Amino acid sequence: MTEYGIPIYQVRLVRHARHKVASRQVTDPKTAVDVLRSYLKGADREHVVVILLDARNAIIGINTVSIGTLTAALVHPRELWKPAILASAAGIVMGHNHISGDPTPSQEDRTTAKRAIEAGRLLGIPMVDWLIIGDQGRYYSARERGEIS
Repeated sequence: MTEYGIPIYQVRLVRHARHKVASRQVTDPKTAVDVLRSYLKGADREHVVVILLDARNAIIGINTVSIGTLTAALVHPRELWKPAILASAAGIVMGHNHISGDPTPSQEDRTTAKRAIEAGRLLGIPMVDWLIIGDQGRYYSARERGEIS
């Protein structure tokens, strides 16, 4: 009889840096927008980011899920929710930047967000908001528009 060596894995969340913010508590979409805007400052491509929240909507971490091109960033729900699961987050804010400066969501943005929201419902980790960061202070918030309750 031949023995097979089964791989043994460890799954970890590793803190590798800190980002200073004015407020740790996400009390409204504008607070999360400010965090994302400062975190993504100088980005030359689209970045999909999750802000990880505890049960009181205090920020417990931030993770860049995907870095794309000038006009698109691919993201799969499993990559989006992985940091939330590993950090034992109670909720997330998903956000990304539009290099064009126009925060209007594309159809692809809407499809991605819809899939992510559904995945979060299945996992029991709600998406508190979905944000798109534009320029000149402009942003899009699904919560403000009643698309996430």
